[in-house]
Amino acid sequence: MTHRLQVTTTHPSRVTTEPRPRVLLVLLAVLPVLLGLIVATGGGDAEAHGTPMKPGSRTFLCWRDGLTDTGEIKPVNPACRAAAQAGGTTPFYNWFSVLRSDGAGRTRGFVPDGELCSGGNTTFTGFDAARADWPLTHLTAGARIDFSYNAWAAHPGWFRVYITKDGFDPTRTLTWDDIEDQPFLTVDHPQLNGSPGTVEGNYSWAGDLPANKSGRHIIYMVWERSDSRETFYSCSDIVFDGGNGEVTGVKDPGTPPTEPPPGQCTATRAVTSSWSGGYQAQVTVTNTGTVPMLGWMVDWTLPDGQTIDSLWNGRLMAHGQAVMVHHADWNGSLAPGASATFGYVASGPGPDTTTAPRCTLG
Repeated sequence: MTHRLQVTTTHPSRVTTEPRPRVLLVLLAVLPVLLGLIVATGGGDAEAHGTPMKPGSRTFLCWRDGLTDTGEIKPVNPACRAAAQAGGTTPFYNWFSVLRSDGAGRTRGFVPDGELCSGGNTTFTGFDAARADWPLTHLTAGARIDFSYNAWAAHPGWFRVYITKDGFDPTRTLTWDDIEDQPFLTVDHPQLNGSPGTVEGNYSWAGDLPANKSGRHIIYMVWERSDSRETFYSCSDIVFDGGNGEVTGVKDPGTPPTEPPPGQCTATRAVTSSWSGGYQAQVTVTNTGTVPMLGWMVDWTLPDGQTIDSLWNGRLMAHGQAVMVHHADWNGSLAPGASATFGYVASGPGPDTTTAPRCTLG
């Protein structure tokens, strides 16, 4: 028997996308500044996280398919299982991280053909496989549905929703020639609901599906942040067969999984040398959680009169005395108990021993 996970659709009388309250827009606009996330040096970007939940992206639905009561990932769906064999299970724990920090909203000519579902992010290459057995959402062409995009980390931005052209074949490599030139839906800073950092936290809006489509397709979604160059990419496998949002191809679809154990990390700093007017320090980041993580970020406040002159093995961002360091390309992925380090040289009066660095996932 084929089981389907019901995803509710909205009533046609429901208003589509409401503008955000002006106060909330102002708050979201200034929040990065208050947190010291404006780029001053180093050229990095503060990272957000998220992916479509309705209709579910490959990474989201494969995570749901693979998650067990113990928090382990053991996919049943054949395509999800193949993705785990290709890239391990860490991408499943980080289902909300299919991103490019240098994306700046770019699509064609930036994300390579054959790598659309991973956004060109090699960590998620296993989800680019051309096959017809990915978890599938059943929809009705022309219907008005509720879209839901997880807000694991909330940031303002725009969502562009594309669809594949007529004649799309899921068993052939997905290229930009398979995607319609223009999005069928564009959403400007949609409503934020629930609590970011949970499965319930999401951006939501109502929208009409294309009316002239049938059979298998991919809904391709691009989330471009308005406060950073960071951009997210995703593939949601769908079929227009008169469905109302049901999902097939996942195990036990009638029982929502429990959320995975929260990721945790710590940061400790040691001054390795000092001299009149400056010092050198090393920061050790450790994954103290029980699940793998793809990235980390460390922030602290420099004492007045201090500045960071150079930094290695990380990406530096600063605004005044507020400092944030993101992982480098090669040291962000940490298994439980594993550590990474970065170092820096600072100038100013005496080593910084008053403000402890804080580590968060990112």
